[in-house]
Amino acid sequence: MKICIFWHRRDLRIHDNAGLAAALASGLPVLPLFIYDKEILDHLPEKADARLTFIHDEAEKIAQETEAAGGTFLARYGQPLAVLEQLLKDFDVAAVHTNEDYEPYATKRDTAVAAMLKKHDVEFHAYKDQVIFAKEEIMTKSGTVPKVFGAYLKAYTAKLTDELLEPHASKTAFKKANLHHVSKEKAGPRPTLKSMGFERKEQYFPPVKLPAEGIVRNYHKTRDTPANEHGSTRESLNLRFGTLSVREVMRQAKELNPKLLAEIIWRDFFMMLLWHFPNTATESYDPKMRHIDYRNNEDEFRAWCEGRTGYPLVDAGMRELNETGYMPNRVRMTVAGFLVKHLFIDWRWGERYFADKLLDYDMANNVGNWQWMAGTGATSAPWFRVYSPESQQAQVDPEMKYIKRWVPEVGTSKYPAPIVEHKFGRERAVEAIRAARIAAS
Repeated sequence: MKICIFWHRRDLRIHDNAGLAAALASGLPVLPLFIYDKEILDHLPEKADARLTFIHDEAEKIAQETEAAGGTFLARYGQPLAVLEQLLKDFDVAAVHTNEDYEPYATKRDTAVAAMLKKHDVEFHAYKDQVIFAKEEIMTKSGTVPKVFGAYLKAYTAKLTDELLEPHASKTAFKKANLHHVSKEKAGPRPTLKSMGFERKEQYFPPVKLPAEGIVRNYHKTRDTPANEHGSTRESLNLRFGTLSVREVMRQAKELNPKLLAEIIWRDFFMMLLWHFPNTATESYDPKMRHIDYRNNEDEFRAWCEGRTGYPLVDAGMRELNETGYMPNRVRMTVAGFLVKHLFIDWRWGERYFADKLLDYDMANNVGNWQWMAGTGATSAPWFRVYSPESQQAQVDPEMKYIKRWVPEVGTSKYPAPIVEHKFGRERAVEAIRAARIAAS
């Protein structure tokens, strides 16, 4: 019996899933699959990883839904190419369906998978699911890659229709589908965290549901108040792993809050930029910013990582990140700007640390925002702009409620003096960057 495989990746849900809906409409029995990618997991910094715990739990939920609908959910641990090659031997596969991923590793992986499948006369179909517009769908009038968010936003919203935000009927089709069922012996056991060499990490995860209407309506008023635990939607984790669909999130934002809608559109913007310029994952976009002689003081970097800089808002943000895997957006900007300007440490050091710690880590967004703050990106804050941590604190946490939650010793002799004086750090960075830009001209 010929079947098709649906390969779950950044889309850990049954509902409103573009690729799954297409697979279910193919007329072939569908065998859902998730691969715990060894190429990615081997680089995790710790054996107890909250993100992997979240992924495993969500994959197991899909497995239960699949079994309840009469099908079998396969899960494998290994290198995707090798796993898929073995499945071609185990099953009579006519096609593999999946959803697109735009990160450099993912595009290389999918190119290799498509080539391997073609050799075996197996079709490979990838669908747009995690964004509304991708790749070359939003371009400038002259046909170039848009690098100014304001212009991108204008073109995006002009092109955005209610029809594009309509859900795919994958959940309804799933319940009625011809799912492929195989014996437990042939399916094999699904990997556990322990069998893959990992441990559970119990940590708070935002619920897998849309935020309350009141939070969304007030988002533009509360998004920059880190002491307010309900000031943000906390949708980023669910968008990252696709437990919510971008369409349902955007429908709510489009109806209730244009500021939130614009913030979600930044996500598409950064994914588009990374797809066009994959080298920016590890290299500054601006050629004039590629040979800056950063100080990269390891002791100061460690103090930043541990929240011991003597700047309360910076330290509060880093301590929250280390304990919870989360940090409010405005505080992320503050701690990033402090690292790349005041301490004059390479933005890639900070990007890697966030990659290790953030629950909602997304390469496109993380790289895009770090390059924004460093002044090195395709779209970025001016390289000579240096935000004052004290001014940021006065704006977003004037009563120090957020700070005192995470830095209780602030104001006592136990709290360290500032690691660098603001004016000195600012001038040091600006002069060094100016000199590097002149030398590169």
